[in-house]
Amino acid sequence: MSHPLYDWQLDAWRQLQALRQRLPHAILLHGPQGIGKTAFAEHLAQSLLCENPGADGHACGQCASCGWFVQYSHPDYRRVRPELLDEEDGAAAEAEGETAASNTGNAGKTGKASKAPSKEIVINQIRALANFMNISTHRQGRRVIVLYPAEALNVPAANALLKSLEEPNPNTVFILASHSLDRLLPTILSRCHKFALGMPDRAQALAWLQAQGVKEADAWLAQQGGAPLAALAMAQSEARGELDDFLRQLARPGADISLKIADKMQKMEMPVTVAWLQRWLYDIFSYKQSGRIRYYPRYEKEIRALAARADNGALLRLIKNTNERQAIASHPLSAKLFLEDMLLEYAALFD
Repeated sequence: MSHPLYDWQLDAWRQLQALRQRLPHAILLHGPQGIGKTAFAEHLAQSLLCENPGADGHACGQCASCGWFVQYSHPDYRRVRPELLDEEDGAAAEAEGETAASNTGNAGKTGKASKAPSKEIVINQIRALANFMNISTHRQGRRVIVLYPAEALNVPAANALLKSLEEPNPNTVFILASHSLDRLLPTILSRCHKFALGMPDRAQALAWLQAQGVKEADAWLAQQGGAPLAALAMAQSEARGELDDFLRQLARPGADISLKIADKMQKMEMPVTVAWLQRWLYDIFSYKQSGRIRYYPRYEKEIRALAARADNGALLRLIKNTNERQAIASHPLSAKLFLEDMLLEYAALFD
């Protein structure tokens, strides 16, 4: 029986089957970004709704329930995620010459078509689940709600979800997926069964990337911290040119260069840009402490030179400040000023 899971997820799948006899009402899948948590969550949802699951727990892929599920039209399933992800999926389908399936499984689309799609999960999406949870299930079985990424819940939506988790409806299972547990409300964490999905080992991840035809798989995997799906996405992304240009500029820090970078990159996604700098700073610090480079081994010469110039205390303060900037990077008041401030502080480290 075929299934969409990756090889590195099979052990976790077998461990999760032990929970099926006494299934928690809420399961929180957590682990690094780019390892396939979404595919795992949706396959788990399909298997819970499947009418003829196999002995290994995988969905049969043949029953009426599975047919509805793959078309996102199962009456007992809802998928809750930021509107932006739906827009991206629709654009990808259109680029492939396909018509995106009507996603009736998505809860609570909000806003007008002309409005920029939200990057957050908003309260209307959670409220839209109320009617779904209060009516009888169509197939006299479970109803399943998949929500990801859980850290995209804004505060009102998180509080509304908490009420459902505190007083779960019978036969309702929530499956949440998160890249970052520390960004979730402690009260939500306490009401979910936490299940970790780990990073594949390097050999396994490299083999998978090479099977996808990725050139320089080793370098891309290092840049993404060992996450194979993130490495594949970056290797195929138009942003890889921006990344290399960004790193070359970081290798020769200065106030003028900082202002030029900020002007050029202000329209990019801020969390992505900040993450690139976070990894660069980690490599400088790691090289100073142990002579090792984790993320950008192709820039060893430049990182070595910068490590010799950086003061340890100032470097640690900059790392701390950059981490704090990441927490607000999705909503800067001015992207250009945000970047200028961050990069000028970086340049000052080497004055």
